[in-house]
Amino acid sequence: MNDSRTSISPLGRTKYRWAAPGDINAFFGLMLDNIAGLLLMVGLLAGFGFPTEFAVSAMVPGTALGVLIGDLAFFFLAFRLAKQTGRDDITAMPLGLDTPSTFGIVLFVLGPSFLQGQAMGLDPTAAAYRTWYIGIWCIVLSGLLKFMLAPATEWVRRCVPRAGLLGSLAAIALVLISFLPLMEILGHPLPGMIALVIVLTTLIGRIPLPGRTPGTLGALIVAGAMYYIMCWIPDTGYHFPKPVDVAWFPTMWMESWQFQWLGSFADALPYVPIAMPFAIATIVGGIDCTESACAAGDAYDTRTVIGVEALATLIAGLSGGVIQTTPYIGHPAYKAMGGRAAYVLGTALLVGSAGLVGYFAWLNAWIPAPVVFPILVFVGLEITAQSFLATPRRHYPAVAIACLPALAFLAMNLPGRIFGDDALMSQGISAETLHDPGLMANLKTIGMLSSGFILTSLLWSWALAAAIDRRLVLAAKVLLLACVLTLFGVMHSPLAGNRLFVPIGPETWGNMVLDPVNRKLVLEFAAGYFASAVLLFAWSFMGGIGKPIIGDEEPPA
Repeated sequence: MNDSRTSISPLGRTKYRWAAPGDINAFFGLMLDNIAGLLLMVGLLAGFGFPTEFAVSAMVPGTALGVLIGDLAFFFLAFRLAKQTGRDDITAMPLGLDTPSTFGIVLFVLGPSFLQGQAMGLDPTAAAYRTWYIGIWCIVLSGLLKFMLAPATEWVRRCVPRAGLLGSLAAIALVLISFLPLMEILGHPLPGMIALVIVLTTLIGRIPLPGRTPGTLGALIVAGAMYYIMCWIPDTGYHFPKPVDVAWFPTMWMESWQFQWLGSFADALPYVPIAMPFAIATIVGGIDCTESACAAGDAYDTRTVIGVEALATLIAGLSGGVIQTTPYIGHPAYKAMGGRAAYVLGTALLVGSAGLVGYFAWLNAWIPAPVVFPILVFVGLEITAQSFLATPRRHYPAVAIACLPALAFLAMNLPGRIFGDDALMSQGISAETLHDPGLMANLKTIGMLSSGFILTSLLWSWALAAAIDRRLVLAAKVLLLACVLTLFGVMHSPLAGNRLFVPIGPETWGNMVLDPVNRKLVLEFAAGYFASAVLLFAWSFMGGIGKPIIGDEEPPA
């Protein structure tokens, strides 16, 4: 259990206990979470035929450097908050690789751009360089966008109800943080389930392992041993990793500081509309995470949190990183473990050194993913539970409705990967070539609902919470905002990669202008939001609505 008692120095001032036993569990949780993100990035790129050695030498170090800078900044911010509040139990904000961006940037930017380079006749190395430069552009522009929007984030946090902020967080936690890793865990059920049971029993059930071994470390030892025992048994489908040729102290990533990538802006431009929604999503997620930390007792300034996120992302991009960093949604989980600030310091040093020194290649090869991923399931469950506990009871349906767009993202994940497979694409088979028009229409609808789902979750939850509080004019305004965002593809984009667009424009704008078929769908989505907003606005002038509900007050039965 957390010990919230304060330690007083001889001078009578509170002394911040920045390291506690709970930091051990929290360290393994956050560190393995980040390592899992790097593993995911390299693994997804390998699926496109991208050279793994290139990814480890050029892309991983800069990406890891962003984690190092961001977590060090959050480490010092914890000290500042402890000094401001006089408390010794402050838990530092966690930071790491953004999971949606890892999927989205690799699947819709890096992978396709690498295949495009090969289709242009480039050899694998030249195509990899071209892809790297495109990725750098996307991450640098993402960092600049975050800097621009950071000053407004505290205002957003004050305006949006906790149900909206934490509801979208619960959606991410269930779908991306918990469910998708579960597929890897159950893909290797014997070691995976052992690791999952150890993690959930120790961290949620709070039943210690013998010798009070941290649950995440115990899972790594016990389930990892089981994984390698299975590798010894014939015909199990388990295989020992291949020997790793590690390039210690890689220097290839430093080429990014020669700024040769500046000349690849024309190549990167078509992919920028794909990357920007992910940057916007991390800003929304950062606001959510700050509110989540506040609900757990640590009130950080949102503008500072997003500013740190922007700085870490920008440094990562300038150093050759291709995945943006973001505040993690696990703060309440790490606080529940008893973590303070030492866990982010340890994560910063290990993840940063793994990428910069080069031993990430060993971690990539020898740490079994099903043994690592149960910690992600725990974080997702903890955040989902906190999303309900920290909101008024009457807003529970608003938190629940936020999960629906995320379920659409989950429903599209597997079909999207199937239709994106080279075997089907080479035969001209896609969702558009299906003979069942009803199935095609359903896939299109689910795809549009899943596009920008984090923002959709926030707005739907906000609108419903406002309606529950009998503030119909506010609910109408939220739906009008959804209407505007839909018209430009920030949410409900029907295009591959969730690209942004303009609904109408001259032909010289090319692919930025929406085609007639998709324009019809987008306009009807936007019209639905607009008509609903008009309905609620008119409804607000009718009698019998009652007074607005404020704070934790419950509506009359």
